[in-house]
Amino acid sequence: MDYREMYVEMGISKEVVDYSESVVKSLEERFKKIDEIAELNQLKVLAALQKAGISEAHLTGTNGYGHNDMGRDALEEAYAAYFHTEDALVRGQIICGTHALAIALQANLRPGDEMLSPVGKPYDTLEEIIGIRESLGSLKEFGVKYRQVDLLPDGCFDWDGIRNAINEKTRLVEIQRSKGYSDRRSFSPKEIGEIIRFVKSIKPDLICMVDNCYGEFVCAEEPSDFGADMVVGSLIKNPGGGLAPIGGYIAGTKACIERCAVRLYAPGLGKEQGPSLNLNKDLIEGFFLAPTVTASAEKSAILAASLFEKVGFSCHPTADTKRMDIIQAITLGSKEALLAFCEGIQAAAPVDSFVRPEADDMPGYEDKVVMAAGAFVQGSSIELSADAPIRPPFTVYFQGGLTFPHGKYGVIKALDTMYKKGFIKLL
Repeated sequence: MDYREMYVEMGISKEVVDYSESVVKSLEERFKKIDEIAELNQLKVLAALQKAGISEAHLTGTNGYGHNDMGRDALEEAYAAYFHTEDALVRGQIICGTHALAIALQANLRPGDEMLSPVGKPYDTLEEIIGIRESLGSLKEFGVKYRQVDLLPDGCFDWDGIRNAINEKTRLVEIQRSKGYSDRRSFSPKEIGEIIRFVKSIKPDLICMVDNCYGEFVCAEEPSDFGADMVVGSLIKNPGGGLAPIGGYIAGTKACIERCAVRLYAPGLGKEQGPSLNLNKDLIEGFFLAPTVTASAEKSAILAASLFEKVGFSCHPTADTKRMDIIQAITLGSKEALLAFCEGIQAAAPVDSFVRPEADDMPGYEDKVVMAAGAFVQGSSIELSADAPIRPPFTVYFQGGLTFPHGKYGVIKALDTMYKKGFIKLL
């Protein structure tokens, strides 16, 4: 049986299959370049694992206090080698990217300090951590102040505004690589390096922290290659390769990582404790697979933009834009169209494909949020998924796909669902 016939057998309209195949064919040359970056990053990860001396003994774990956990320590050495940092904290006790970011901020800021975002408002879940929205235990509650400098109307950095915002109390600069739920572009590691050089030329002792979520392995470099003191992310996104069942990482200077470890555990304990339980094999193997898994997700995002732009929807980034992360934003214009897209993504899942996603309240978000993700790991956004706050202009954020064939099917299923509900016409 031809795979196109299988699409039809699985409920996709033949006209949607034919339309999609012509678009996929037009992307072959671009996908080849993505594979070249994936190959480079695969070799870099392999070199890092070999440098750390990973052996079969490292694939087991510890319990209790976690003393002498060789696998955990070797994986952290490999992360530091890949990101070209002095040290790293890679732990299953970090439950998500938001948690990793909170640890990094809380560990490296003190009462009276000020943190600065030079790229505008951060992702929604950071608002309560910072205190932009009042929340128990926020940095604001502990006397840490916050200010931000918005991007200029053309999307460029406001260099004068950044210069004027830095003062004697500014301690940490937080740079979000991915656009999150905003309509700005995502930044390349090189662009982030420009901000880092600029702020450190004004105040050399500033800590520059990068929220690296969704960006790892997309480019040939990471923000830490351009001077970031910390890069922070989630293992159930790109770096976990779809195998990590939980976890987060912080890679950076020895001083920053030591403070993060103390914050995660307790003063006097630091990195010496923290059992890996039975996670080591999945975290190490997931890290090994991450470059090719990320490439699959990036291809899926490009396909989504290419298909939905052609039927009249605004996509950010546009289909032909160079990617800095795996997220594809598609503005659908109505709540009903947004829910139809998410229904298609959910129906394409290997788990809970029969569930219809609905919008609801979510911890950390001000608006109701709809999330489509029939994943093997709850909340894993390196797996095929889509989510959106229910607010105008009703933009959905699509990401993931452990394999390109699955990502491709998910995008086509979403298109087909909207087609059958009358939200699109094929050109």
